[in-house]
Parts: sequence; structure tokens; C-alpha cells
Amino acid sequence: MLKRPINLAIAEDHLLFRKVLKDFLSHQPNLRISFQASTLSEVLSELEHSPTDILLMDLSLSDSHGAETAVTVRSKYPDIKILVLSASTDMGLISELLDIGVYGYIFKGEEPESLLHAIQATSENRIYKSSLLTEALYWSKRHQGKGGVFDSPVSLNERERKMLQLIWEEKSNQEIAKELFLGIRSIEKIRQDMKEKIGVKSTVGLLKYAIGKKIVGITSLFS
Repeated sequence: MLKRPINLAIAEDHLLFRKVLKDFLSHQPNLRISFQASTLSEVLSELEHSPTDILLMDLSLSDSHGAETAVTVRSKYPDIKILVLSASTDMGLISELLDIGVYGYIFKGEEPESLLHAIQATSENRIYKSSLLTEALYWSKRHQGKGGVFDSPVSLNERERKMLQLIWEEKSNQEIAKELFLGIRSIEKIRQDMKEKIGVKSTVGLLKYAIGKKIVGITSLFS
């Protein structure tokens, strides 16, 4: 599944669930469990000396709760990609987490394969577009109201609009480069230029813009 070795950490305060999760993930090729933790304090301590690419975390740790958990990790370790694993279906919370910069939100009721797909997408620097996360994007658009960041007119050319569509389809930079007949560095520059032009800081911001301007359609909601 994974094209290169990935160091993944698990933050989950339910011991049985954490051990089952570790056993399942330990058998996946190119996936190494860097550490396990049950509290935010343990996570922050372990990250100081344990090489970690992806942090798979529940938001309800014994010493922390909610989006602030992700905020704390992001502020101290901005290069570590966060995947949230939770039993909550709160659209407002998921939207807030996307704005914070998590790479995916996996509902604990989903199939195990969904978690593997999320890890793979994150390892390739892509947002994992689960049905819940996609619904949260639309929820955020509906509750944005007037006077939002996307009200100012922005002119995107056909290549930029096509690139937004490909990002929505969860294509990697390499796949987008092949589709648009460009180099990967050119794709990275176009992506960054679009963020500056639109006035957003993340890929999630680009997706919210694409939804708001109907560049991607609601028919893709559960694709």
C-alpha cells in the first residue's frame, strides 16, 4: 500500500482499542509504529525524540479534549501530519479541525480499510476525503454566510480550475502533474499561487473555495 516507510504514532486513551489498533497497523507493509500514548502530555514528550510522520489521534485524551488537542500538537510540531480517529459526527467540530490543518477525519464506525486509505493519502500529502469530511466541507460552506473570505472576486484560469477539480478527486501532485503535462514543482507553485490569490492557507481552504464557487459539484459528495 505505502510507497515508502512511514513512522506513525497512536494517541488513544482506551487501552484495548489502542492495542488492537497497533496490532492491526503493525502488520501493514512500510508502516512502523513509532510510539503509543494515552495522554497529550505523553504525545508531546514522545514527539521530542521519536521520529513521526503521521499522528493518529483521538480527540478525547485523558488530559485534553476536543480541537484544542490538535491545536496544541500543530503549534509545537507543524510538520507532523494529523489524522483524527473519533466517534463524533459533529459537523462543526470536523470543520474546525479541517481549518486547524488535519489531513483526515476517520469515524470509528468505518471499515478498517478506510483507515488504511487515510494513511496512504496522508503519506502522499493529500487530504483524505471521507464522506464525513466532505459533508463537513459543505456544512462549512452553508454556515459561512455573507462577508466571508471568498466574497472578493478572484479570476482563475482554466488550468487552475482543472487543478482544483483534481485536488477534489484526491490526486497527488505527481498525478496532477501528469494530467496537466507539467512538472511537480510547477504544480506546487500553482497550488501556492492559488492559495495566495484566493486568500487561504491550506488545501482545505482551496476545497472550500471550489465548493463555494461550484467548481466542484455536490454530486461528488460521497464519491
